[in-house]
Amino acid sequence: MPGFSDFVFEAGLVARSIGDYFSGGALRLGVTGLSRSGKTVFLTALVNNLIAGARLPVLAASAEGRIMRARLEPQPDDAVPRFAYEEHQASLSGPDRRWPQSTRRIAQLRLTIEFESAAGWVGGSSSLKLDLVDYPGEWLLDLPLLDKSYAEWSRETLAASETPARAPLSEKWRQALVGLDPQADASEDAARRIAELFTAYLKRARDDVYALSTLPPGRFLMPGDLEGSPALTFAPIALGDEAALVPGSLAAMMARRYEAYKAHVVRPFFRDHFARLDRQIVLVDPLSALNSGPAAVTDLENALSDVMRAFRAGRASRLSSIFRPRIDRILFAATKADHLHHTSHDRLEAILRALTAKAIARAEGVGAEIDVIALAAVRATREAEIKTGGETLDAIIGVPEKGETIGGQVFDGVAEAAVFPGELPADPDAIFNGDGIALPEADNDWRFVRFRPPLTQRSEPAPQIRLDRALQFLIGDRLA
Repeated sequence: MPGFSDFVFEAGLVARSIGDYFSGGALRLGVTGLSRSGKTVFLTALVNNLIAGARLPVLAASAEGRIMRARLEPQPDDAVPRFAYEEHQASLSGPDRRWPQSTRRIAQLRLTIEFESAAGWVGGSSSLKLDLVDYPGEWLLDLPLLDKSYAEWSRETLAASETPARAPLSEKWRQALVGLDPQADASEDAARRIAELFTAYLKRARDDVYALSTLPPGRFLMPGDLEGSPALTFAPIALGDEAALVPGSLAAMMARRYEAYKAHVVRPFFRDHFARLDRQIVLVDPLSALNSGPAAVTDLENALSDVMRAFRAGRASRLSSIFRPRIDRILFAATKADHLHHTSHDRLEAILRALTAKAIARAEGVGAEIDVIALAAVRATREAEIKTGGETLDAIIGVPEKGETIGGQVFDGVAEAAVFPGELPADPDAIFNGDGIALPEADNDWRFVRFRPPLTQRSEPAPQIRLDRALQFLIGDRLA
């Protein structure tokens, strides 16, 4: 049965929804994804293309010449940091171009798009206020914790840590749990030691080599101003068969801090930001998971399925938009399409569709519109055909970042390189059993180097792949 705090929480959501509805009616677009999936680059490129009036053929309003201009507006929420668009755009452009820093906190930006309405009796000038909400995907993975007790979360996390892919990474933490008495007196030193070992396990699992995705609590990886606080000084422990937590025990202290984490970190994020979204794009980096092997692929699938449980998905109506925010369009986007030849883009989309099948089924069951695409918000490579040994091969050409190595050659960040990316499997289900996918240390077709951003002028939009298609799905109907 729901408790009083649950009713208060739900009442808060309704009150916030009513306030949003009568305060201007901006469309709130959430931009998220797991670590290093390209959230900051996507959002920067989205804003830059619209402000600069770039040609976006698949965005109907742009193709028909109906977008008059787009401009940035003052920050809509005083308590939310502004997305540093100008700083990120400066990083991507000019001779010293570099990729901007990853998303480490929630940020927001308001963009107003002035456009001519489509022909008809409602024709004429109009405008769309678009509130762009950028937040770390690690926080998204925390939302399922709202429905789990400390005991449930501990059992699930311990079981996951013992799987073949995670056992070597979690060994030190699990060894520290051996002989630990959950009902012993609470000890700050014991809690800190176990929490530090647990956090070290999560950080190692997130590394490029392993690329695991289901790693809540997310703030353990991005603590910010909470670092060292009791709300982040807890960890799963084996509770045995006893469900009761003895007051004053180590287990009771861990459970109390777990509930504090939910109350002071997860719930405010859900109430103040996530539950207010109208549309959502989830950026996914399937290539990193493919490089890391079947365990990472399955882990990514589970992460995408888990986070969908938190989406209040469903077709929006005027009444529901007042009393209950509903995300009615969700776009899953496979990033880094520029690391593959265009002949593999359809296969990359098919792989992402296979990875998100469970999540999509859950959202579609309540009426949300779903799409899956492969994109590169900033295209760092160009395509070419190269003859070698009497054979013509498809290649991509770009400038590898300084220190990147290809075929034993270490690059200086200036010289270009041609890479033969190979082909992704024709059968997307092959990714789950590892057919044709080598281990991370092997030289396989899905390995990719890090390229520098393309050389552009500061105000000039960089080349992109299917950014316009993403915009058409996410906001095209609001520009009609």
